[in-house]
Amino acid sequence: MITVSESVLKWVHFVSIMLYVLVAGVMWGTWLSLARTMTDYDAATFLADGKHMIENLATIMAVLMISAVVIGLVTVVLLFRSRSTVAAWLAAIGLLLMIAVMVITLAVEVPIDNLIATWTEATLPADWQEIRSRWSAFHTVRTFLALGAVAAAVGAGLTTSTTVGTRSQHPVTIEGEHSTV
Repeated sequence: MITVSESVLKWVHFVSIMLYVLVAGVMWGTWLSLARTMTDYDAATFLADGKHMIENLATIMAVLMISAVVIGLVTVVLLFRSRSTVAAWLAAIGLLLMIAVMVITLAVEVPIDNLIATWTEATLPADWQEIRSRWSAFHTVRTFLALGAVAAAVGAGLTTSTTVGTRSQHPVTIEGEHSTV
């Protein structure tokens, strides 16, 4: 039987929140600075900005999003095992929202990014503006889903049951029966 201390749970939860914040922050910054106006860009500006964003963000966002979902899942499991039910359900909601962000990214945004990466002004398809608008609309959705994930994760952090000044009466058990310390 492996027991995880309250401090380990707090650190895992902290890392989970920080990963959600980083994912949401990149999306918020992109939405605030680019996505709301990019549908007005001419082809040259759109391609230049789009290709820079894709080049700068593709790898780091893949790492951040996968890490956020994995650590988010660990956080949910640990919270349920620690019997911090309200916090666990809030963390689960945050995790589901972050998974929705990843699904939108993989199903809609990445395929469009892959198209944009191959375009030049001379090879733009006739419907490039509609494709750009679709990317922008789905980016807006995933931005606000990511912000919701942050809110849920922070809410979970604020509602996690803890014991002040004593050892937890409900340590997290990884395998076997629940025991107290």
